Amino acid sequence: MVDPAAGKDDFSSPDSGKRFVAVQFRLKNVSSQVFDDSPDNDAKVKDTQGQQFEPSFSETSAGPDFGGSVTLTRGDIALGFITFEVPATAKITKVQFTLDSGFANNVGY
Repeated sequence: MVDPAAGKDDFSSPDSGKRFVAVQFRLKNVSSQVFDDSPDNDAKVKDTQGQQFEPSFSETSAGPDFGGSVTLTRGDIALGFITFEVPATAKITKVQFTLDSGFANNVGY
């Protein structure tokens, strides 16, 4: 996790009173089924108050993002950052990842 994360360029900056947090995810398909999803839809961060935050469309200088949709066959790996825009005072304590665009039954923290 890169906190705070700098915007990728002069056009990428958080709103006033907020900051970027970039979290790197390493995805590996261990299933016999193909994984085809947008990791940005699967991720959230939570703060000490229990407030959760969705990914931002902004990019940071922390590293490359997933570039939208990811397709992985069994054994394939994808690595990328997901950026969140959170209040400047929020203390991020959890990172959550839920498959199927956040609708799967199992949630990883």
